Amino acid sequence: MKSHILVVDDEPVARQSLTDILRLEGFSVASAPNGQAAIEYVRTHPVELMIVDLRMPGMDGLEVVQVVNQISPETEVILLTAFGTTESAIQALRLRIHDYLLKPASPVSVINSVKKGLLRRESRLKARGGIQNADTDDGAPEFSLKDGTHVDLSRRQIRKKDQMIHLTPAEGRLLRVLIENPGRVYSHRELVLLVQGYDTSQREAPEILRPLVSRLRHKLEVFPALAKCIVSVRGTGYLYEAEQEK
Repeated sequence: MKSHILVVDDEPVARQSLTDILRLEGFSVASAPNGQAAIEYVRTHPVELMIVDLRMPGMDGLEVVQVVNQISPETEVILLTAFGTTESAIQALRLRIHDYLLKPASPVSVINSVKKGLLRRESRLKARGGIQNADTDDGAPEFSLKDGTHVDLSRRQIRKKDQMIHLTPAEGRLLRVLIENPGRVYSHRELVLLVQGYDTSQREAPEILRPLVSRLRHKLEVFPALAKCIVSVRGTGYLYEAEQEK
């Protein structure tokens, strides 16, 4: 079955160009000329991935993504813009946007980003399938691993039988970012931004993040099933490797 993609751009030429590129790759593609039309489409159609222009009249791209995250949280998003700014990049990361491409993006970069986004979506869905008792309320994620380890990110608690630990707000944010994006490698810099709320250099980021990761791992030593899911990627950052089905 073809993956269904929605292209959202107020510029007709850009919208048609992206649509043609993706259709030639064999995807099922729809398009919308503005944010409101995109939201109405997502409300009534399953959409695996969206490519959304940042600057549009009325609702801008980030506003569209905020709404789509609520009504279709499984939809992956690529933000496309001619105006690359630090502020919009930071907001994109906070909204868990898959990728951020600058116009004019080459067909190869668009296609590669789309394929990676669809793989990420598939990984997230598989990870959810491997979690028991999942709570779909994004405001209070709560689930249990196969060995009985129970994770309550809203209360920042992890427990198994008579063992229980409490996470600090920063530890909880770090664990949540990783768990909600299984299989995605986050750089040290991205994690500092998402967890601590400020940008830093690629050189300084590991030094800032390392003590936090060390404290979290120390606390998780009593929950080996969860601890082993947090994987270091040498020279890059970290990822959450979801439990695999036997």
